[in-house]
Amino acid sequence: MTVRSILDTKGHHVVSVEPEAQLSAVIKLLCERKIGAVLVMNQTRVDGILSERDIVRVLGERGASVLEEPVSNAMTRKVVNCRENDTVAEIMEMMTTGKFRHVPVVENGKVVGLISIGDVVKSRVEEYEREQEALRDYIKTA
Repeated sequence: MTVRSILDTKGHHVVSVEPEAQLSAVIKLLCERKIGAVLVMNQTRVDGILSERDIVRVLGERGASVLEEPVSNAMTRKVVNCRENDTVAEIMEMMTTGKFRHVPVVENGKVVGLISIGDVVKSRVEEYEREQEALRDYIKTA
């Protein structure tokens, strides 16, 4: 199974904000959309990613006054990307090793989606269920 198959099911919509956006406004956006991260983009270029973990970290380090600062002060600047042809197993390893839960999907320099650990787990569970059903069918016909 590939990243493309996840995006074909989930969709290619990506929520992004500008680096100058106020952190408190982005927190509200995360809550409204019920998502765990947003890409921080300057037009079509990815400048960073802001996740719930980034927010907790910066609040713990600097206190509530950070809520009035721009997202660029809290975001993760080193963003690890993947491609549509990458396998789900590769993405799982990447997320586990890097200890992050969201990966932008980039093709030809353009962001075409965002994969979360929840998307990866859901796709693996569906894959296992299909395999179990195929085995049951095989046993029935044997």
